[in-house]
Amino acid sequence: MEDLFGNNYPSSSKNLYADIILPVPIPLTFTYSVGPEIQEEIGIGYRVMVQFGRKRILTGIVAKVHQKAPEAYKAKPILDLLDDYPIVNALQIKFWGWLASYYCCHIGEVMNAALPSGLKLSTESKVQMHPDFELENPGYPMDERELLILETLEKKEEVNVDQLESVVPAKDLHKIIKSLLGKKAILVYESVKEKYSPKVEVRVRLAPEYLSDSNKLNELFEGVKGKEKQENVLLKFLQQVPIFKNAQLNEEGLSKKILTDSGCSPSSIDTLVKNKVLQSFKVKISRFALIQVDDKPIELSEVQKDAYDAVQKEFTSKATVLLHGITGSGKTEIYIKLIMEVLESGSQVLLLLPEIALTTHLVARLQKVFGDKMGVFHSKYSDNERVEIWQGVLSGKYNFIIGVRSSLFLPFDSLGLVIVDEEHEPSYKQYDPAPRFHARDAAIMMAWLHQAKTVLGTATPAFETFYNAQNDKYGYVRMDKRYGDAELPHFHLADILKDKKKNLLKLDFTRLMREKIQEALNHQEQVLIFQNRRGYAPYISCDECGWIPECEHCDVSLTYHQYQEELRCHYCGFKDKVPIKCQACGSSKITTVGSGTERIEENLSLLFPEARILRMDLDTTRSKYGYQKILEEFGSGNVDILVGTQMITKGLDFDRVSLVGIVDADRILFYPDFRSGERAFQQITQVAGRAGRRNVTGNVVIQTRRPDQLIFKQIISGNYNDFYQQEMGERRQFYYPPFVKNIKIVTKHKDFKTAETAAIQLKNLLSDIEGRKIILGPEKALIGKIKNLFLFEIWIKLEKNANTQERFKQEMVRIISELQGDKRFRSVRFLIDVDPY
Repeated sequence: MEDLFGNNYPSSSKNLYADIILPVPIPLTFTYSVGPEIQEEIGIGYRVMVQFGRKRILTGIVAKVHQKAPEAYKAKPILDLLDDYPIVNALQIKFWGWLASYYCCHIGEVMNAALPSGLKLSTESKVQMHPDFELENPGYPMDERELLILETLEKKEEVNVDQLESVVPAKDLHKIIKSLLGKKAILVYESVKEKYSPKVEVRVRLAPEYLSDSNKLNELFEGVKGKEKQENVLLKFLQQVPIFKNAQLNEEGLSKKILTDSGCSPSSIDTLVKNKVLQSFKVKISRFALIQVDDKPIELSEVQKDAYDAVQKEFTSKATVLLHGITGSGKTEIYIKLIMEVLESGSQVLLLLPEIALTTHLVARLQKVFGDKMGVFHSKYSDNERVEIWQGVLSGKYNFIIGVRSSLFLPFDSLGLVIVDEEHEPSYKQYDPAPRFHARDAAIMMAWLHQAKTVLGTATPAFETFYNAQNDKYGYVRMDKRYGDAELPHFHLADILKDKKKNLLKLDFTRLMREKIQEALNHQEQVLIFQNRRGYAPYISCDECGWIPECEHCDVSLTYHQYQEELRCHYCGFKDKVPIKCQACGSSKITTVGSGTERIEENLSLLFPEARILRMDLDTTRSKYGYQKILEEFGSGNVDILVGTQMITKGLDFDRVSLVGIVDADRILFYPDFRSGERAFQQITQVAGRAGRRNVTGNVVIQTRRPDQLIFKQIISGNYNDFYQQEMGERRQFYYPPFVKNIKIVTKHKDFKTAETAAIQLKNLLSDIEGRKIILGPEKALIGKIKNLFLFEIWIKLEKNANTQERFKQEMVRIISELQGDKRFRSVRFLIDVDPY
């Protein structure tokens, strides 16, 4: 057998050990002894069940197998080998190691993020009667509640602890169990089980004797004469399963559900099974429906073909290529052509998308081309569905995956191509929990490990990406024409303040915006309205004294949600009733301030009562198929106006959308972040790109209080290069990425002073590390308290030197580890965010 590093060891060894990655935030693997019963089978990437500490049972992944016993402790034995084959490969473990090192976290945290929860064991606390205990002669006095539990256990062999809450009050349960344990009346133990359960289908088939003897089959039908329902079952079965043409079809069986759906009586089917005419059996089936493939060939336009050829040419000298194509230029067709070529070579492909909303629209399109070779992986799927995709990649069923950032962790073993669509999107960045990775950057590294190629596609490149392309680190291909020579949309700036002075502003909408919406509706065209704030109003306020309700647990005002008639914190989920009177002065003059998507939807229904309006934000898309239902309604033409947050800026392509309205562009532009200009350019350009495709010329109305801002001229002219050069001059001057490496450290604690002191102490120690750097802070975070924890931030700017960065990160991790050992800071949380986005 061979370990991760290519070392061989004798499989018959009596003293064999395995280094196990465990899902705990500790910077080590743990060595366990391998029992003789599993020494022949165990290897890298297998799941094992181990005891961690005194009581915890955990799922771990084997990282290395060797013969060296640990020196610091006695190795515990592996309790069980959970798989017949490795579910993780060596390349994945290398990738996990890189993520842990680069993003300054622990490999166990990476493993926890990587494995679907369905591949982790779950434990349940169970209770049973002690074998030596006699209820009739307990030996100890028992109170009424203890007797209730014992009587329950007498009826059942074992009971889950939480099930006993129906017998005695939950608040008293722990105390009663402790008392019964002391009296040796019960045993409590942990039951371990797999979370994943395959989907099964009940099928039936004709008993074998009826296949080989037609006389017997005739006798069977004679025997069921007069039993109309049983006869109906047999006739329907033979219609669906022509056994005389192909006897193998009987072996595969017919779904019982098909028979019942066609009108057969379930009890009659059961009777035939009982009488051994039919045989009932179960088979594992996929949770994903079969897809019909459209054989229509993909035809590239001349512009697309030129771009495709240019990408292939760049691949001869570069591993990563930026495909910079304006909105509507037809990048998807180029992706399809590249994917086809790689799949034909026998390699795998991963197409990353920033958000689930994009998958809904693209999946249907790509499934028509790739059918069941393609798997979809995202967080809205159930645990069991995600495990089936994982197993599908392992088995080779899926050679092409389309998914969000978590799909990077799937067990690819022969990647040939990774495509990161809309690579500029901030949602590629994972914030909590660790690893706080950026999926675009991680994808490039994963592709490098597989010696695969990477395509980064976007209309508005991230500055870091464009910088790498300009400096010849990445290949670069530009597409500056829309597919089919469709026209770019016409832009209109609407001055909010000017309309307000002239009393022309109505319900958040300028006269120009209202006119353009009405014009689109008159032509039976569709409208997208963008407002990047959900809820009804950002907050409510007292007109008399200015009091604003705030979250009890965070330093933020509560957002008013009219539909639920409640105030809600978007950081911790705290909810409160809408006050009738001011809690500061007692006035009843409480008004809403500002507008979220709920209010915009309401205002539009007042301004355009005949229009059919739908809203797309986090509140309306919480269900599994929430996005899909909204997009299907809009795509079918049943909706005139779609109001949404940034979800509607991404990749939607509807022929009848002629107008995009941006309600408040200033809210995007004037945000306290060095990337605010870049983000505004990207968001406005992207949402504007939804207007006007094919035969419809689009219009974009941007409402602003500052129409003189240079950025609006650059967006309207589509002059990305000028905007990039202007912003990069400022970033170079003030030391911002891509000219430096940014690291943010946050200290969190329930006590303000402790959080601050820990941050100050950390800053002082970091300042002593050698190397060129700038350390800013500590400062109270922009939102200084979240979920009852106070937050302080330290910002570090490191020179662009790989050795300097690596040394600094190693020292930083060591210093934080030592601070956590200080009893003053033991309960302080230190969060490291490399490349905060």
